[in-house]
Amino acid sequence: MAKLLQAPPKFLPAEWHIASKTQYASAESQRSRSERLVAESQRLVDEIEKTTQKTQSDVNKKIEQRLDEIKFWKQELDDKLEQIVNETEVLLTFKTRLEKALESCKEPLFIAQECLLNRQRRVGIDLVHDEVERELIKEVEVLQGIMALLERTLEQTNEQIRLNRSAKYNLEMDLKDKFTALTIDNYCSNLTNNTPDIRYARNVVKVEGNSVSPEDWVDFSNVNIEKADKQRNNSLALRALIDRILSQTASDMRKQCETVNIAFKNRVKETKDAKNNLEIHLAKVMDEITSQEKNIAALKKAIIDKEGPAKVAQTRLETRTHRPNVELCRDMVQYRLISEVQEITTNIQRLKDTLAQAEVELKGLSRRQLSLEEEIQVKENTLYIDEVLCMRMRDQDFNMWASKIAHCLLQF
Repeated sequence: MAKLLQAPPKFLPAEWHIASKTQYASAESQRSRSERLVAESQRLVDEIEKTTQKTQSDVNKKIEQRLDEIKFWKQELDDKLEQIVNETEVLLTFKTRLEKALESCKEPLFIAQECLLNRQRRVGIDLVHDEVERELIKEVEVLQGIMALLERTLEQTNEQIRLNRSAKYNLEMDLKDKFTALTIDNYCSNLTNNTPDIRYARNVVKVEGNSVSPEDWVDFSNVNIEKADKQRNNSLALRALIDRILSQTASDMRKQCETVNIAFKNRVKETKDAKNNLEIHLAKVMDEITSQEKNIAALKKAIIDKEGPAKVAQTRLETRTHRPNVELCRDMVQYRLISEVQEITTNIQRLKDTLAQAEVELKGLSRRQLSLEEEIQVKENTLYIDEVLCMRMRDQDFNMWASKIAHCLLQF
């Protein structure tokens, strides 16, 4: 207890001076270090501020460059999208032309087949495999070939439209992503240190695993553009092909139709000539029948007319057999009467033979008349089929068909 109450130790003045100097030195040293730290801190703050501003400025510039790149590729994609959309719309009109051309072939094909069926109704010798029938068969083959070609071309056109739409879809998806990226980078470009909604974000200082390199990014749009260009060029080539096909098929159809029509006209003329000749011969035959009938009547009358002289001669001969005794003389009268009877009998027989021949000829002429009349009916039936049923139907159809084909060719 006594020790606890002892007075604190006393220091010497020298010690006091040393302690003061030590405090001064420590304070000076501490102040110097603090001053250096303050200066270093200010320098560091200034350096970091400059670095931060420079980095932020560089980032802003990079964002602007990126925006320019996105805008460039977006414009390229927009241009290609517009081109492929326009090309697809034009190709759709060509598809419509093909469909109308295909539809317009059905009526001529039906007409050609109907003509072939109608001509099967010809009868007799007129049921002939003539030039008209050969050309009609060829026309059916041409039309069926054209329809098959148009159907194949239509399928090809549908496939090209599908490919165009696929390329359009890829461009639209790429454009959609470009628009989103442009919106995001525009937002980032407009951010400043004083923007109200800036904030800290967690786990963003990293490279996303599904990100792509700038080269892959450019290649992706390039591939879409190249695909669109390829399909557009294919579509252009297909349209040129469709134009050639429509023009050539229309020319082939028109040429064959005209060939068939000419064959019909020639055949009708030939049939009319044959019918006229038959009518001329029929008139001659009928005139000859009239003449032969008159001849038969004259022969019959001549035979009847000879009965009187024959009876007179035979009556004289029979009466002279009653002469008595020596008066029953073989005189010149007797011989002449016998000669007269024989002569009349022979002449009557000759007339009867000629009459029989005339009747045979009359029957032959009558049969020929019937044959000619039947043949004329055959020709009339043929003319009705070829000229009325077929040609009239073809003329009406040709005008309508030519109008449809012209519309298809001039549509675009």
